[in-house]
Amino acid sequence: MQTALPHAPGLPHAPGIGYKPQHYGALMEGATSTDGPVGWLEIHAENYMGAGGRPLAQLRHLSERFPISVHGVGLSIGGDAPLDDNHLARLRHLCDWLSPASFSEHLAWSTHDGAFLNDLLPLPYTDATLTRVCDHIDRVQEALGRPMLLENPSSYLAFAESTWDEPAFLAEIARRTGCGLLLDVNNVFVSAVNLGFAPQAYIDAFALDRVGEIHLGGHDEEADDHGAPLLIDSHGREVADPVWALLDHTLRRAGPRPVLIEWDNDVPAFPILEAEAARASRALAALEPVSA
Repeated sequence: MQTALPHAPGLPHAPGIGYKPQHYGALMEGATSTDGPVGWLEIHAENYMGAGGRPLAQLRHLSERFPISVHGVGLSIGGDAPLDDNHLARLRHLCDWLSPASFSEHLAWSTHDGAFLNDLLPLPYTDATLTRVCDHIDRVQEALGRPMLLENPSSYLAFAESTWDEPAFLAEIARRTGCGLLLDVNNVFVSAVNLGFAPQAYIDAFALDRVGEIHLGGHDEEADDHGAPLLIDSHGREVADPVWALLDHTLRRAGPRPVLIEWDNDVPAFPILEAEAARASRALAALEPVSA
């Protein structure tokens, strides 16, 4: 039987990285150093819902040295069907054991007629979907006994039936449910290029006072059928320079926040990931007042 870990502190206003098992040794070796840029770690919940073994043993050791953020990818909060009670129970067990600094999920759906689709799919922003998403978030927060953060999606199309813009839709969800928001700056940039809006204006309209965590990741550039740029949120390369610039704009508006580097595909050697975290550290440090 797993023994509950001590209560985790909140996430620091510092860079974090998405944890990958191949980086365990490097993280443990550098965990006692104050020079490294990595201040916290994120895990995907569904990778740690088993009963034991090496993954949970390593996670226990890491949690003694780093605050942990749990990021869900399988609740299907935007789906038509009720949330899966068994999935929620497994998630509650993980959070009770780990006592993470935060839990987050996506504004998306991934289930239909009992089948799980291996993707995070978009939903129209209407009064009906607003009510459904809020009901689902209330259920999650009640089941977990903790508040959650909701992440803005990367978009490749817009629904004609939407009657809310995305920042207003997310702000209303946060107002009704009391949840926080996870602002993925790369997702904002990807959506802005794909849908033709100004990413800075999106940030300016966002409920930045509700943001508990910021994400950064890499994207790939392709072309649509008309030859226009089409960005894909791939999490498989370095963060692009325009996304770093958008982070700077966001931090100037919001103030310092925990900033995560996501790199889930074609995962590099740890020094490359650490260099991305160091760049985020410099962005945060630029906000500090300069002493006379």
